[in-house]
Amino acid sequence: MSTVAEEEKDKQEKEMEEQDMPQQEEQAEATQEEMPGEPSAGNEEKVAKGDKKKKKDKKQDALKEKVEELEDRVKRQMAEFDNFRKRTEKEKTAMFETGAKSVIEKILPVVDNFERGLASVPEEEKEGAIAQGMQMIYKQLMTELENLDVKPIPAVGEEFNPEFHNAVMQTESEEFESGTIAQELQKGYTYRDSVVRHSMVAVVQ
Repeated sequence: MSTVAEEEKDKQEKEMEEQDMPQQEEQAEATQEEMPGEPSAGNEEKVAKGDKKKKKDKKQDALKEKVEELEDRVKRQMAEFDNFRKRTEKEKTAMFETGAKSVIEKILPVVDNFERGLASVPEEEKEGAIAQGMQMIYKQLMTELENLDVKPIPAVGEEFNPEFHNAVMQTESEEFESGTIAQELQKGYTYRDSVVRHSMVAVVQ
């Protein structure tokens, strides 16, 4: 009789243990999830992907910065080259104009002598072969100078301007007002926008 009671007791304890096992497993799983410092496989994969993305972004930022640096360097070099080209062209133009002005200055006395020679020809000899030949050469010379943008400076009747005229004497005149050029003693000329030789003039007092 006691044996049957003991077996019945063992059976009940076994059933109670089986009922408690699922609860213990659930508690163990909950405890395992709450435990810090022991990430699951899924969390480890997420962390790894995040680190990889950060490294990739950092690498792309460094590459972008390098590209911008190279672009800036190229732009600077191009700007320096453009400035050098402009400066060289300006210097070349200035040298050419300086040389041209020097040649023109040497030609102007020849023009002066032609004008003096033509002015000294007597009226009755102006139709002669020599006078006509001189006139033709003079016209050709002046045409070529004009093609080079060499022009005489207006003088008589103009208001005196020290930028173009050189006053060597004063005179009285009933025809012109004070400060006006009454007489031109030597022609002045300009080459493009610069004065090659100032006009020598007499100005009304």
